[in-house]
Formats: sequence, structure tokens, C-alpha cells
Amino acid sequence: MTHTLVVRSDNAGDVLLAGPAIRAVAYGSDRVTVLAGPHGSAAARLLPGVDEVMEWLCPWIDSGGGPLEARDVRELTEELARRRFDGALVLTSFHQSALPMALLLRMAAVPWVGAISEDFPGSLLDLRHRVEEGIPEPERALSLAVAAGFGLPASDHGALHVLRPLPDVSHLVPESPFVVLHPGTSVPARAWPVDRFAETARLLTRLGHCVVVTGSPGEKDLTARVAAGTGAVDLGGLTGLAELAAVLEAAQGLVAGNTGPAHLAAAVGTPVVSIFAPTVSRTAWAPYRVPTVLLGDQDAVCRDTRATVCPFEGHPCLVVVQPSDVLGALEQLGALTRQVTVGSVRQEKP
Repeated sequence: MTHTLVVRSDNAGDVLLAGPAIRAVAYGSDRVTVLAGPHGSAAARLLPGVDEVMEWLCPWIDSGGGPLEARDVRELTEELARRRFDGALVLTSFHQSALPMALLLRMAAVPWVGAISEDFPGSLLDLRHRVEEGIPEPERALSLAVAAGFGLPASDHGALHVLRPLPDVSHLVPESPFVVLHPGTSVPARAWPVDRFAETARLLTRLGHCVVVTGSPGEKDLTARVAAGTGAVDLGGLTGLAELAAVLEAAQGLVAGNTGPAHLAAAVGTPVVSIFAPTVSRTAWAPYRVPTVLLGDQDAVCRDTRATVCPFEGHPCLVVVQPSDVLGALEQLGALTRQVTVGSVRQEKP
């Protein structure tokens, strides 16, 4: 019986993008465990092919947990050793090193380890895979799984997916067709100004469209600022990741930055207007295999800097985007349908 570990220690969006690779591993394994961080474990539990999720804050990926302690390493390696994995794949982004995790896996006596690595791994890796940078992140991760001998079945075309059925959210969303605005991002450099989101909500509702604003429990103040006085439905803090997936699946379109919900929308097939800061490659990180319009100055001075806080006055790459641009992008995607009442009969108008 083959038990394979897949490590992806970043945010929810990163874990979602690993979905095709995880399904390939699952197709060639009897059991798959995913080791994820606290910001990605909920996404791992949404992925087909995952039998179990372990959670561990990886300090060289996520600095939110403070310095690495010897006790943390000892507890993790003892737990990994106890589970007796047959092999492990370490998935990383282009700017991250897989070697610290590979070292811990060796300390846990995992007999076979594969990862993408530009750095010489010595004996830490059995498979040192290399890829051309800039390819879509799901394909990057999947290429590692394929190099390790795993592959998707012929019926699986490698798109993003989540487990079904999703929760019933009919009590949270309007009966009429609606679009979702998600103003939050994991890093400030990717955030479109909150007043622009609020202006967009007002513009859409004034034109007769239903709007839902979503956000995590920590973003309730943000969503309240966007929805205030606009007539939009504020779901800030009211949805877990599975419920958010269901809301997005019911929506006609999503407006968001380069953030996890954009990838979640792709996983449920919902078109995305991505207000995309060019700090990372749009080729690698744009919503995958779903109708998408990217807005923002993709040639701005912050291009490819990987900045998490905008280093330039006025956030020039994103302030060029106006609410009217978002409206036009939603129309381009066919994501706007408004309800009008004629007598007692409801009719949809594009």
C-alpha cells in the first residue's frame, strides 16, 4: 500500500493551484496526505484526492509564527516518521527553496523525496526536477508529479477542482443573479484601494445589478466599508472556504486581486476580473483555465519585484483601474445580468 506525502506550505490559493498535481499523485497512490500551513490547510481539505491533512507552520515560508524552534522540528519529524510515508513531493513557488523541508523529511526517514530545485541538493533529493519559469503554477506543480512517475487519468484534463457537494448557501446570497467583490488580499501590494471597490459596488447596484461582498473574519471591517450605503450584501466573516466556494459557484463573476478567492473561483468555473499587480508573473499566477480579464498596468515599475508592500508612491500599477473598467470587464465576460420586474413577471436582461 503506497502512502505519499505532498507538501505545500503556503496560502490557500497556492494549495488550490497544486490540485492537479495532488490528483495525479492520488491516481498513483493508495493514500495521500497533504502537509499544509495554517493558511492553506482549509484549501487542502477541499481538494479531490486528499485523504488526510497535516498542518504545520513552516517558518521559512510563513513568517507569521516566529522563529524556528528545535522542539517544533522534533515534533514534526517524529510525527512524519510515525506515519511511515513511502515517498514525498515538496511543492514550492519559483522563489522558494524545497531543501529545508527535504532535510526534515530525511530526518523523518522518508525514503524518497522529490522537488523542484535550482540549488544543488546533495543527498536531500532523489528527484531534482527543473522547469522553465513563468509557466502556469498548476502546470509547474503537475510537471513535478509527472517527473516522479505520477500522472492524471485520461479523463482528467488538469483544471482546478474542489470536492463536491459544496454547502448550501442559498440563505446567504440573493435569489437574483449577482457578482462578487472580494476586496481583501494576503499582501498589501496586491490590494486595489477600498474606495474603488466601494465605488464599483455603488456603480453596479445603481445599474440594477446585485452585488455580494466577501471576506474572511479578519476582513469584516474592510467588507463593511465596501458595502456601506451601496445596497450590496456584506458576507464578511460569514463564510468558511467551502461556503465561499459555493458563493462563488453561484455568482456570475468575481472581482478580486491576485488572491486565493480568484483561484477558488477558477476551481468552480466562475469568470474572474483580476485586478492584478504585476509584482509576480501573470502567466504563472493568473486564474487558471477560466474566463478572465486582467486589469492593471502590467508594465509598471513594480513588475516582477515580488514586493509585498508597494514601494512606489500612490500604488501606480493598480490606481489606473477605475470602476468603469471593472464594469466593462464584467460585461466582456458576460457576467452581468440584471433583474427587472414587468407587472408581476420577473425577466432577465443582459
